[in-house]
Amino acid sequence: MPSDQLEASARLHPAWKPKRLLITPSALSWPQGAAMAERAAALGSEIVRLKADRLTGLPDNYRDAKTTMAVVVASPSRRRPQPIPPSADWRFDLAEGCPAHCSYCYLAGSLAGPPIIRAYANLPEILPALPPLLGQGQVTSRNAARAAEGTTFEASCYTDPLGIEHITGSLAETIRFFGDWEAEAQLRFTTKYDAVGPLLALPHGRRTRIRFSVNAREAERFEGGAPRMPNRLRAMRKAAMAGYRIGLTVAPILNLPGWREAYDALLSDCAAALEGAPDPDLTVELITHRFTEGSREVLQGWYPGSTLEMDPALRTRKTTKFGSVKYVFPRELMGELRRELEASVARHLPGARVLYFT
Repeated sequence: MPSDQLEASARLHPAWKPKRLLITPSALSWPQGAAMAERAAALGSEIVRLKADRLTGLPDNYRDAKTTMAVVVASPSRRRPQPIPPSADWRFDLAEGCPAHCSYCYLAGSLAGPPIIRAYANLPEILPALPPLLGQGQVTSRNAARAAEGTTFEASCYTDPLGIEHITGSLAETIRFFGDWEAEAQLRFTTKYDAVGPLLALPHGRRTRIRFSVNAREAERFEGGAPRMPNRLRAMRKAAMAGYRIGLTVAPILNLPGWREAYDALLSDCAAALEGAPDPDLTVELITHRFTEGSREVLQGWYPGSTLEMDPALRTRKTTKFGSVKYVFPRELMGELRRELEASVARHLPGARVLYFT
């Protein structure tokens, strides 16, 4: 879709509004936590000030959990960055949980308990843990093929930070932190959301890569509550024109009817959206759909009407290096997907770097 048609075809996706926001006393003592409560109240959310730092009164059903946000203080163990291959050197968390309703959601197998969103109020304690790790990672810090990215820090492992930024404000603060950091370091985050407007004028210093999660249009039925593809492509163009480094996270790649044509069309649309962008330094990550027995059980409970294929009999059983089991596409299909998608990237986005296929 040409960029002028893209601009005319998309309206900003409605901002997520939590029905209830729970805030602990410790979180309320941080200016960032108090500000989150004020922003949510302005949206019309019910603000519940807890009497102790232990979260209580959490909903036990999916619908109520997905409309609940808890503002808490990240413990020392949760503030400790962790390696996160193959995406980046280190992972750090601004929040956990996501407001979207994707029926393939990988958080279903990663986060325990009801799917509420937990946002961390003590950002001034989280960010200072990053500089000592400069040059210490194993993915980009010491990899010749990706050394130009510097030490990379992933902020979206367990959340979509842009989807809740209108309440937290944490992403903008983090972008400013990296923009002021005179070092070979790069912030990375992935998003399905389109509200990039408040980020465009930030002094990012080209030390932030915004990676847009994109998929074939036929996959949109599995992405409830998330902005449609034209919205994401419009947001990507705005971010690129504002000088941000850009990434495409093509995920999860699905075995859709006509998948070759569908993903080729997607990458053609991405190329059109980036036409004329000065220097997006584009990267591409290609991630196929996979699931575990645990995530399958959770997702089928959350989305009982979903038509997403999660049949172990149609998959290959794979044991990870940590001993867990996941179900991936059969080897022959994986090979076809890789060949076709990498060829489409080369055809439509010849200046892009494919970081990995998994």
